[in-house]
Amino acid sequence: MASTVGSAAESLSKLHINGDWASSSPNLLNNLSLLSPHQIEMAKMLLEMGQSHLFEHWPEPGIEDDEKRAFFDQVAKLDASYPGGLVSYIKTARKLLADSKAGRNPFDGFTPSVPSGESLTFGNDNFVQFEETGIREMKNAAFVLVAGGLGERLGYNGIKVALPQESSSETCFLQHFIESILASQEASCKLVEGGCQRQIPFVIMTSDDTHARTLELLESNDYFGMTPTQVKLLKQEKVACLADNDGRLAVDPKNKYIIQTKPHGHGDVHSLLYSSGLLNIWRDAGMRWVLFFQDTNGLLFKAIPASLGVSATKQYHVNSLAVPRKAKEAIGGIAKLTHADGRTMVINVEYNQLDPLLRATVNPDGDVNCETGYSPFPGNINQLILELGPYIEELTKTGGAIEEFVNPKYTDATKSSFKSSTRLECMMQDYPKTLPPTARVGFTVMDIWLAYAPVKNNPEDAAKVPKGNPYHSATSGEMAIYRANSLILKKAGVKVEDPVLQVFNGQEVEVWSRVTWKPKWGLTFTDVKNKVSGSCSISQKSTLVINGRNIFLEDLSLDGALVINSIEEAEVKVGGSVQNKGWILENVDYKDTSVPEEVRTRGFRINRVEQLEKTYNEPRKFCLKP
Repeated sequence: MASTVGSAAESLSKLHINGDWASSSPNLLNNLSLLSPHQIEMAKMLLEMGQSHLFEHWPEPGIEDDEKRAFFDQVAKLDASYPGGLVSYIKTARKLLADSKAGRNPFDGFTPSVPSGESLTFGNDNFVQFEETGIREMKNAAFVLVAGGLGERLGYNGIKVALPQESSSETCFLQHFIESILASQEASCKLVEGGCQRQIPFVIMTSDDTHARTLELLESNDYFGMTPTQVKLLKQEKVACLADNDGRLAVDPKNKYIIQTKPHGHGDVHSLLYSSGLLNIWRDAGMRWVLFFQDTNGLLFKAIPASLGVSATKQYHVNSLAVPRKAKEAIGGIAKLTHADGRTMVINVEYNQLDPLLRATVNPDGDVNCETGYSPFPGNINQLILELGPYIEELTKTGGAIEEFVNPKYTDATKSSFKSSTRLECMMQDYPKTLPPTARVGFTVMDIWLAYAPVKNNPEDAAKVPKGNPYHSATSGEMAIYRANSLILKKAGVKVEDPVLQVFNGQEVEVWSRVTWKPKWGLTFTDVKNKVSGSCSISQKSTLVINGRNIFLEDLSLDGALVINSIEEAEVKVGGSVQNKGWILENVDYKDTSVPEEVRTRGFRINRVEQLEKTYNEPRKFCLKP
């Protein structure tokens, strides 16, 4: 050991950084005897990469020695968790920081055009056909949830997936996602002759902030009905922060022995999947698709079956789910970019880059609406469907590394210093950037009301959103679920009263009938149509909660609150006139700390004044006609 340490120390002492070893890091040289051979190699790497400042304040041996060793433990972790290690990270950072300072456009030389894709209209024959195809394919799919963030931005201190997606049934996002996957699994396996027992894999990408709490949420709720072995948690590591344009690593302001770190972005999901070995396991099991989604869009599973049907029918290697997008709206647009040298790619282009790119190339007016009233470039909603085989081929080449970007906040126009440390970031939707021209990359456009209602703004920020633009808050997210369910029922023939406008937390929203159901009741439009018959009507003040599979609405007139619970083996026909005082939405001030956080973020609580609630626990047929 001594000779190895001596050899490494000798190698280290011969380094001439800025022309003179002594000026590089005499403090580190004094502490070499504390370090293992591997740690000395790490130190050598840092000095070679111009990071001698990390050791400027190190005292003599015997003082804070444990902290010094812990510093190298962190360095080793940062090195191991990044493709190519810290050397690659620092080199990439310097290049991107130089490009940022010079104001270089990452799309120089590219000309945008509208790529090929499929635009769907909910409920028509084309949509239904794609839904049916998607359900057949669902047993061959794996789902990946990107859930690395806390709810602090929403005014909620827990993990975002623990938030109720709506208050009527109090179902949290994670429960809804799992129940939707299980319903898809059962529906797909039923279509196999003789049936099948295949389980749809479910991966959750977590972070240091969310990992333990996500696991606790799953375990304390028996995985919401999923088999524990069906769920895999992959924890994302953070990356080192950058202090300046020279790519010097930032020291934590509270501890000189810690390199400051921040999240790298959801693009890490690709490298995590690749290194986990799960992709090959899925391929060997006959899986064909991988579906990626983010953590607070309560509508997404209404769009997934038809979108997967599009992927299977069109044989897309990459299918980006999208919604109609107004020109210049603050949502990325999906575009085909063709370079002067012939290269092409179909990717998401952020809205603040798309307009100037169009102005500089094909349209002096930039991003403008076409005859449809929307931009020809559909809005990206960060839900991806990838074909597994080509995905594995690509990741075998790249290791899952995704093209990165850096977004430093400069102190002034000279761009010589940062307001605070920055870091490299990556986004999962940038995966197609490295694909060959032969890759089949397309998109599926869905109605916004059906597919997209993310919860990402706190009440104060949402209230400042200009009128007519989406709030993307817990308030608007919940109301969007009621709107979507009401519109689906209307399309199925139910008379649903028009909404009223109400203001919660300073946000004016449409309040529809509070209709919610379990995924197993109405996974597709065909499911819903098959469970509604006769002349059914629901008043605006009504709440309808359906918790069961075989519940049929026949000539139901609802003016109040109705909650129906049933076991799988029961069949319940619900009709007649149901009238009661119902459930009332009462305003809550988000500043009122006496109210639970998840209620404050919405701006209302439900006062369950009166309801008709029935539970059917026997495996037979029932009829409810008050």
